[in-house]
Amino acid sequence: MADPDLVSAGLRAFRNIAVAWQLTEAEQAALLGRSEDAGGSDDLLLRLSHVLGIFKAINMLLPDPARADEWLRKPNTAPLFNGRSAIDFMSSGRIDRLVAVRAYL
Repeated sequence: MADPDLVSAGLRAFRNIAVAWQLTEAEQAALLGRSEDAGGSDDLLLRLSHVLGIFKAINMLLPDPARADEWLRKPNTAPLFNGRSAIDFMSSGRIDRLVAVRAYL
């Protein structure tokens, strides 16, 4: 069982990321696994970890915060995305999509 303090801290960080990325409620729910039967707090903590890792990687690669935040919504020609934006790719709700984007970055 995931540490409730870690989950709480992760959710606070996620809320800040959601604002920066201008995520809709549906996108937030998908990233957190709320659009499917997620496996509880351990699954949530894993998802939060991947989202935080993605956010950190984007900001390391693109040091301009505005550009980093915009990257998520821009169409991407990398084979992983096949012309879609990263948020479209990740909004399926599947955790393997978060893992793939984090590994790509």
